Amino acid sequence: MALHVIVGAGPVGSAVARELLDRGERVRVVTRSGSGIDGTEKLSADASDPQRLSELAAGAGAIYNCVNPPYHRWARDWPPVANALLAAAESSGAVLATTGNLYVYGRVDRPMTEDMPAAATGTKGRIRARMTQDALDAHRAGQVRAFEVRGSDYLGGNSLLSMLVTPALRKGRTAFVPADLDAPHTWTNVVDVAKLLVVGASDERAWGEVWHVPSAPPCSIRELTTMAAAELGAKPKLVAVPYPVIWTVGLFNATIRELRETQHQFRKPFVLDSSRAQQTFGLEPAPLEESVRLDIAATPA
Repeated sequence: MALHVIVGAGPVGSAVARELLDRGERVRVVTRSGSGIDGTEKLSADASDPQRLSELAAGAGAIYNCVNPPYHRWARDWPPVANALLAAAESSGAVLATTGNLYVYGRVDRPMTEDMPAAATGTKGRIRARMTQDALDAHRAGQVRAFEVRGSDYLGGNSLLSMLVTPALRKGRTAFVPADLDAPHTWTNVVDVAKLLVVGASDERAWGEVWHVPSAPPCSIRELTTMAAAELGAKPKLVAVPYPVIWTVGLFNATIRELRETQHQFRKPFVLDSSRAQQTFGLEPAPLEESVRLDIAATPA
């Protein structure tokens, strides 16, 4: 039974913990609050403290970066956390498995593949690109063993569906969504994220690389809402919120202001190609209907 250290207990961190517990592994979850799912060893720590994180990772076979600071604090919070995780991976010898995202690619006009350049011009995309480069540079220098997985917008909790659509459906109201309602969009199940992280942590083929999480074929927000409404026995009612409204609200709300940078992901086709990871590791994505049910179950009624 190996020790696995998960930093973060959100939807992805919790999914990783469940995957590892199902495999009979010893799981330690590290968060600022000391939270985590049952069956894990839950410890409180500041993820930006390299000494403390290294102490908690001693003897671990893998460290999973499942952290997600508030959007408006990425520039301040991510660099020290990323550095502390690298320090913990180097001191412990554990494989560092990082949960990334697609911000690094910036605006795209074709399905995203792992060999696309990190062309983001926004703050969040550049921060994530720097984190990836630092980790892969350390891997190539022989200081750590590291890899990263990238999924599209999640289903399984804290999603666009759970935050904006499902609550409205349950109340019989109209959901207001800042997006083109009919643009093809890839959605990634958090369980599929967890599976790729766990498989990659013990497979040398994953190390030193970026991988796209196996994800179902794209569908529009309108189609996704129709699936959710069928599950809830509700009538799907949607209204697209224009970008100028998001820009204006952002003047007064820090979180909404940060959404400006990623609005392009919802205004045009945003499609992820995950064939490389599927073929390499023999993983298949969950059906989209299953992912919608998981998301609804994770959304408080």
